[in-house]
This record gives sequence, C-alpha cells and structure tokens, in this order.
Amino acid sequence: SIGKKVLLLDADIRKTAYAGQLGVEEEVKGLSQLLSGQVGLQEIIYSTNFPNMDIIFGGPSAPNPSGLLSESVFKVFLKEVRDYYNYILIDTPPIGTVIDAAVIGRYCYGAVLMIEPGNVRYKDAQRAHSQLERSGCQILVAVMNKIDTKADKYSPFYYTHYG
Repeated sequence: SIGKKVLLLDADIRKTAYAGQLGVEEEVKGLSQLLSGQVGLQEIIYSTNFPNMDIIFGGPSAPNPSGLLSESVFKVFLKEVRDYYNYILIDTPPIGTVIDAAVIGRYCYGAVLMIEPGNVRYKDAQRAHSQLERSGCQILVAVMNKIDTKADKYSPFYYTHYG
C-alpha cells in the first residue's frame, strides 16, 4: 500500500461473513454495534497481517440495516475514519437484492461493480449501475469475477494466457 493507510469495511450488516472467512475465532465487535450505539469506534477497528491495513467487521445482524446505514451516525462515522485512512474499501451486500449499497453509495467517491457471469443478468447489472448513479456514486470500474478461464475458445469468456 506504499505507506498509505487502508481500511476494509464490511458493511454487510445483514449477513456478515468476513470473520468466518478469515478464520477469526474470537468474538468480534462490528459496524452494526457501532451504528446502534453499543460500542465506540476504537472497539471495532482490528489490525490485519498487512502493514497499514485495518478491518472493521459487520458485526451481528441488525434489525434495520438500511435505516442504520442511512442515519447521520453512519455519515459521521465515515467522516471520522476518512481523517485517519487514505483509502476506505467498503464491501456491501449485492445491490440487486437490497438497497444498502445504493444508500452507502451516497457517501462514496466511487464504486467497483462486481459481476459474476452466468449469475447476474445484463438487465440486473444495468439496474445496479442506475441505482448507484442515482445515489451520486460514480462507477469506477466493472469487474467480472468467477470467470471460467478453462472455457473453450468459442465461449464469450475465453481467455488466452501468454507466458
């Protein structure tokens, strides 16, 4: 990260999976608890194995995630962490299923739209793009993930590897 401070923020307070995916076994406090006033900011910031990179987990499932994310406390929280971090990467739930990503988009400089071929229809990707634009968040790039690189050369997702 070339000396820059980076924060990875798990903003999926409906169904967080980061702690499990990263093999964290102890109980962690997270964003949902901060937004509902149960804990302070310093209690939810965890360091990682990467230099200058911290993480905030989503925390326990919240009863009204969209409401918590749209309240002024979320805006104040982001303003506070922006004073300390050079980059804040916010992972949200899929934009097509809930409104959370568009709500968060109002406070972001830009978005990386992740699209899984065969799982996300073109029309749904367009709708997600429109939702983010309406929120005032510009799309920086769209990334296709989970692509089958072993597909045959006639597949629309055929890639050649050069050595």
